[in-house]
Amino acid sequence: MKLKKRFITITLALAMTTAAFASEVKPSLRNSNPIETPSAVRAQEMLTRLETIKAMDVNTLTKAEKKSLRREVKSIKKEMKTTNTSNGVYISVGAAIIIVLLLILIF
Repeated sequence: MKLKKRFITITLALAMTTAAFASEVKPSLRNSNPIETPSAVRAQEMLTRLETIKAMDVNTLTKAEKKSLRREVKSIKKEMKTTNTSNGVYISVGAAIIIVLLLILIF
């Protein structure tokens, strides 16, 4: 009984000290192998366009050109969000605690 309580205490302490934040692993499109899928090619094109827009000297542009660039950036970001809907698995801290507690109850 004493060993079981000590085991549960140690397991909970380890679970609480482990960082279990919701995070997502995104593959780097710039450093990856040659791209084959059409959606990945389009994503690469959008990223390069965003980089060229960021590199532009905005002070020399007219008001209408700045406005069109802002619209283009917004549309590119919106398209990137819609194409990359399933990038990873999310687990919250509360869900991780519940999983650990269920595992403890099972064993």
